[in-house]
Amino acid sequence: MQTATASLPAPLFRSLGLRSKAERLTVPVLLLVGWEIFSRSGYLPPALLPPPSAVLHALSDWIVGWDESTQNYSGTWLRDAFSSTWRVSVGFSIAALAGIGIGTAIGWSRFVEKTIEPTLQMLRPIPPVSWIPLAIIWFGIADKPAIFLVFLGAFFPILMNTIHGVKTIDRNLIRAGAMMGATERQLLWNIVVPAALPSIFAGLRIAVGSAWMLTVTAEMVAVKSGVGYVLWDSYYFLRYDIVIAAMVSIGLLGYLSDYAIKSLMNSVLRWQRATTVQGREG
Repeated sequence: MQTATASLPAPLFRSLGLRSKAERLTVPVLLLVGWEIFSRSGYLPPALLPPPSAVLHALSDWIVGWDESTQNYSGTWLRDAFSSTWRVSVGFSIAALAGIGIGTAIGWSRFVEKTIEPTLQMLRPIPPVSWIPLAIIWFGIADKPAIFLVFLGAFFPILMNTIHGVKTIDRNLIRAGAMMGATERQLLWNIVVPAALPSIFAGLRIAVGSAWMLTVTAEMVAVKSGVGYVLWDSYYFLRYDIVIAAMVSIGLLGYLSDYAIKSLMNSVLRWQRATTVQGREG
């Protein structure tokens, strides 16, 4: 049976696609135009609020390195972005393994829930940034404190969403599996975990945003490389165009990380179509 979209004439389908792209770009374009006009209006000195054109100039030089007058940051973007991405990837991966494993155990076992969850719930309200002094004392000024903070920031969203996913699955699925002779291990890995995957992926998407926030914070304090370090260092040199370029870079890298997780989610959860409330694909 053909879908309604497939039955649309090709010109109309293309026009709807162009309209959708235009809708996505409307707000960003309006913000950029308004920002450019305001920055050049004279209400604030251009050095304090560089216009988008100046930020684009600084970002392109940071990436390509074509302006020899900015040697501190010229052509170093790939190295800085790789450093930050590597720290996020390591810390996030550890947090994902620990959060999914412990969350599944807490959601499945009353004994584990009673013995482990109270301690984790006492640690959860502590802001990850408050661990910075201890992280520096324990790990020094290097990658390890940043990875540790990324782990703390990403662990609890994954943990809580995994617990929620395991605890809220349809009990009839477990009863049906038990009636068919499935062992407890088979119930856990073949029914419980797959049914909890939507909640787990939601936790992963929340956690990757927290991971980027924490790695930037750590790079400002405990590391001498990465996008966060460039943001803080350029602030000291009054290079606010680089500051905003670093903020844009963080947003872009965070978006790409979330997009990668979302793509994996759509591949794994093929049975769950990503639709809006109106029923159209998002």
